[in-house]
Amino acid sequence: MYAIVNVGSKQYNVKPGDIIQVEKIKGTPGKSLSLNKVMLISDEDKLEIGTPFIKGAEVTAEFIADIKSRKTISYKYRRRKSWHTKKGHRQLLSRLEIKKIRLSEAKV
Repeated sequence: MYAIVNVGSKQYNVKPGDIIQVEKIKGTPGKSLSLNKVMLISDEDKLEIGTPFIKGAEVTAEFIADIKSRKTISYKYRRRKSWHTKKGHRQLLSRLEIKKIRLSEAKV
C-alpha cells in the first residue's frame, strides 16, 4: 500500500515505515500528526485518485526531528572586475516517519 501526499506544496510518494524529509513544519519530537492532503492511495488491486484530494483519506506520521539540509554554495564571479561573492545556505527540514495510511470506510 502506498500513497501520494501533498506536504508544504511538494508531493511525496510514501508507504508505511518510510522516513521522509519535508520543509520545516511545526511539531515536537515523538508526537503524531495527520497529513490530510492525500492525492492518491493504491492498495494491491484498488486505486483511489482524488480531485485534487481524497475526502476521508489520512496518512499518520510521527514527527522525529528538525534538521538542516546539506549546505549549498552560491558563488558569483565577474571576470576582469576583481569581483566575486560566496554565500552558503542550509534549508530547515523536518523528518517524519510514516506510520499508517487510512482510507475512510465510506470510500472502500
